[in-house]
Amino acid sequence: MKTVPDVRVARVYEEPESDGGARVLVDRLWPRGLSKEAARLDEWLKDVAPSTELRHWYQHEPERFAEFGARYRAELAGAGQAAALDRLSALCDSDTVTLLTATKDVGISHAAVLAGVLTDTAA
Repeated sequence: MKTVPDVRVARVYEEPESDGGARVLVDRLWPRGLSKEAARLDEWLKDVAPSTELRHWYQHEPERFAEFGARYRAELAGAGQAAALDRLSALCDSDTVTLLTATKDVGISHAAVLAGVLTDTAA
């Protein structure tokens, strides 16, 4: 039986945790006002981010989060996203992974949904 990976979610603007493992930006757009050096990324997987259309529909409205999560999970099954998701899953097999986003409320972000997808598939 495969163990559940250690997947964390954080804002890309926060200081990295010493035990945070691989730092992976999962936003489609580069975070405003942040240099590549300051981000201290191990990888940027923009293809795993939700589509522009889905992001615009969601607008981080808490009452839409459940529907957003369902729609985003459906998008992750697409060919482009599936390859990026496989890459992310492979990273989770070997290390702790911190999913990074510029979103202010990470609890209702695509990164939180993605963390759930990654930990659900481990069982």
